[in-house]
Amino acid sequence: MRENRLRTLWKADKAAINGWLAVPSGFSAEVMAHQGWDTLTVDLQHGVVDYPAMVGMLQAISTTGTVPMVRVPWLEPGILMKSLDAGAYGIICPMVNTVDDAARLVAWTHYAPRGTRSFGPIRATLYGGADYPTQANDTIVVFAMIETAQALDNLDAILSVEGLDAVYVGPSDLSLALGCKPVFDDVDPKVAQAIEHIVARAKAHGLHAGIHNGRPDVALSRIAKGYRFVTVSSDARLLASGSQELLAAMQPAR
Repeated sequence: MRENRLRTLWKADKAAINGWLAVPSGFSAEVMAHQGWDTLTVDLQHGVVDYPAMVGMLQAISTTGTVPMVRVPWLEPGILMKSLDAGAYGIICPMVNTVDDAARLVAWTHYAPRGTRSFGPIRATLYGGADYPTQANDTIVVFAMIETAQALDNLDAILSVEGLDAVYVGPSDLSLALGCKPVFDDVDPKVAQAIEHIVARAKAHGLHAGIHNGRPDVALSRIAKGYRFVTVSSDARLLASGSQELLAAMQPAR
């Protein structure tokens, strides 16, 4: 089966640099993939990407060695299984708040006897290889998002669920849940404390932690604190910021 380079990076205790895809375009996904990101995540939750567009984007990413990932809209078995069947090598699931949520996430993303994932890897075998059915359980990476006060209260129980590989922090939702302004980077002190607590507990359980960031300097500081999967910006934000930089340079001509 094709290597999951995210697992390879983690075995070497290296952080993966993840890009975020919100633009529903195979071409823009292909352009992003050719820039050298370790992983790229197609966002089905808050972007404007639907399932057919996602499949084309995963195909585009597959022209490179970048690992294709999907953030699903919610903890729901159908979209989890269809995303994996389409060739996602990693799943990020939002709003995992309890041990039962985490157990369902693991069950729906693993074949029996570890889980209850239905069999039908229609594109996954094309991407992963003919032995995908027997190797998928050990190759796919599953993240539970920790972004609520309830999830913080249940953190150790969530991290104890066998088959979960990692947790992923959504700083904006976590900030809202803790009564703070929703931001990625310059979070309030109580949110910063929670972010450090999450990575510490993940490491204690032998799992990895990822987090969303807006700026490279913040992502680097979080890597230094133990995060081993950092998202930095997105295709939409990079398109906007690049345009803004160019137009600012051209301001004398306007």
